[in-house]
Amino acid sequence: MGIQERKEREREQRRQAIMVAARRVFIARGYEKATMEDIAREVELSPGTLYLYFKNKDDLYASLNLRVLQFMNVKLDHALGDNQVDFDTKLDRVMDAMLEVYAYDPLILNNVFHLQSSETLKSVSEELLGEINALSRQALRKLTRMFAEEIEKGTIVAHNPTALADMLWGLFSGTVLWEETKRMINAERYQLKESIRISFDLLRRGLKVQRDSD
Repeated sequence: MGIQERKEREREQRRQAIMVAARRVFIARGYEKATMEDIAREVELSPGTLYLYFKNKDDLYASLNLRVLQFMNVKLDHALGDNQVDFDTKLDRVMDAMLEVYAYDPLILNNVFHLQSSETLKSVSEELLGEINALSRQALRKLTRMFAEEIEKGTIVAHNPTALADMLWGLFSGTVLWEETKRMINAERYQLKESIRISFDLLRRGLKVQRDSD
């Protein structure tokens, strides 16, 4: 291994260590109270070193989303990989994939959804923002393609497939955020899986073309 290659690997290892430490700090203190100094202490580096890797706290916070978005795309690829199954099966697999992504890292998935509706994105680097947007668009394109194929088959009503993908994404993200809010107020009312299953079932019923019975 050459010197330059080793340096790049060490730099990436340190970057990943900072992100792991940041996640622990954000869990323990919350985003608003956490500081770059807290994260530096957790990873045993100087605050100045952190700024060699991340523009600011917002940039570091947003970086944590990339792994979850990558995982989301992998799970959607698996869910939609078999084009021979019917719409009900596809939608069930998408629902299961999304719930699996939530189980993979609930905190960071919540961060993803909060970021999409916050001012934080204005503070992250253009490169990172581009990566986040690219991964989000990839996921939405997969959902759009699913709806477009089913519209072409005549199995669901002919709405704009892009709008349907946005609606499905909003359904999932909105339910996750609302259920997390409920859990903070009263943990006994938390019922994410049930709420998601009901929402997907209502979507399914509303989209499927009704065949006239003979």
